[in-house]
Amino acid sequence: MANYKWHKIADTVEEIHFGENNIAVTEADGKTICVAKYKDELFAFAYKCPHASGIMADGFIDALGNVVCPLHRYKFCITNGRNVSGEGYYLKHWPVRIEDEKVYVGFEEKSFLKWL
Repeated sequence: MANYKWHKIADTVEEIHFGENNIAVTEADGKTICVAKYKDELFAFAYKCPHASGIMADGFIDALGNVVCPLHRYKFCITNGRNVSGEGYYLKHWPVRIEDEKVYVGFEEKSFLKWL
């Protein structure tokens, strides 16, 4: 099981400025990331597409809940980052949690020793 270090990105969900596409750009632990709202849930994923560095916040979320890159229309599952349009790429994604109204994104803590 992964250990996460949680980083606060907002005091409330309403503080996050989502675009018309329900995707926002924010920072967590010095990284620029995207946060999306889909079916009353929040999802965090990479700012840039792993294929050609398209800005994912300029894309959209399709009817099946896939994040679509604006450059070449590569699609990624919003829940697990897997490429669903067949190109074989993977979009980094992170868990989001809300605690006492505050919004947090979790980055996996990595140890140089695998068993720790």
